[in-house]
Amino acid sequence: MPTTPAFNPPSPSLPGKPTVLPWVPPAPTKETHNFAELHTIDLALMDSEDPAVVNALVEQVKGAIRDDGFLFLENYGVSLEQASGRIEADKARLLFHPDTGRWAGYKHPYGFKFNWYTREWEDDAFIPECLHPFMDEIRAFAEYLTGSVNRRLLTLFSRVLELPDDYLWNHVQSHGSPSGEGYFRHALFRPVGRDTAAKSRGLRMHGHTDFGTTTLLFSVPISCLQIWGHDEQWHYVPYKPGCLVVNIGETLEIVSGGHFKATRHRVFSPPADQAHEERLSLVLFNSSVGDIQMTPARASPLIQREGCIEEQGVYREFKKVMDAGASVPTNKQWREIQIANATDPTDSVRNRLGADQVLIGGKLMNQRDFMGVKVTLPV
Repeated sequence: MPTTPAFNPPSPSLPGKPTVLPWVPPAPTKETHNFAELHTIDLALMDSEDPAVVNALVEQVKGAIRDDGFLFLENYGVSLEQASGRIEADKARLLFHPDTGRWAGYKHPYGFKFNWYTREWEDDAFIPECLHPFMDEIRAFAEYLTGSVNRRLLTLFSRVLELPDDYLWNHVQSHGSPSGEGYFRHALFRPVGRDTAAKSRGLRMHGHTDFGTTTLLFSVPISCLQIWGHDEQWHYVPYKPGCLVVNIGETLEIVSGGHFKATRHRVFSPPADQAHEERLSLVLFNSSVGDIQMTPARASPLIQREGCIEEQGVYREFKKVMDAGASVPTNKQWREIQIANATDPTDSVRNRLGADQVLIGGKLMNQRDFMGVKVTLPV
């Protein structure tokens, strides 16, 4: 495999570009309890000329995606300085409209969440004007994350399934824009008021699994992201400077026949010593081709040899639909119905027992049916 080129973005000092002050990251939390321990994958090892090193990396990845579905990725070609930045928002003009299956814009009272979908890449009229001078850098950044970092990840995952290196890239991953049919997110979340905090009971986003292939999240000092552990408790994901936090989406859980674990995670209030801080977030949500129906990759020697795994999550529910002879949703149908029906943590009508929530084994769960597929996730 040829050596992977490092990210080489356009210059930030070209004529016509405003000066942007450097981002000064807030201090990491001093709290240490209730933090998850995650595998760390060194992506640069893919460039090794020693097949044993690469094979060991594939085995390490196999353990990580079966164990948690969440992992740290280091040495992926982007420096910490290149990933730093800040965003201001054109709030009134760009409010979010989740009923359309899209989620972008200013969302009171949490802050600004802007997503680059295909439309935003093609037409600057749909993005904040303050970002127009920097679109060459933003586009190059997204293209590198998708075409280099995520492609190498999918190569590793294809090898875990014992399929050709480009199987997932060619047959599952969407293309056609810097983020394919997924989206690249810039977000700045502000501390919420007391009323919102009380109504949401500390939640910023309910427990969920992402619907795409992979999610690449830049590790930031403010600890809000939590993972559902084997002990059926929520644990904060620790801060690891310069690393990407990678989680597996539902598409890969289904395509792998349950061998890959879609990560159950949520966004919660940060520890007390960070409650007053803003949280900057840069995330790439990778998606599969919208019109494919998500079913296991039967050509995988791993699946042929070991069968499928119905341990948890969406694959088990998709399998029930397939076993009944019914048609499963396409990827586009699946992602859009979930976005359109997402509940805000402050919604006291739906977020209660007897509505969207049930008790299972003493644990509070969200339970809903989407196109014949039951989705049960910890709150």
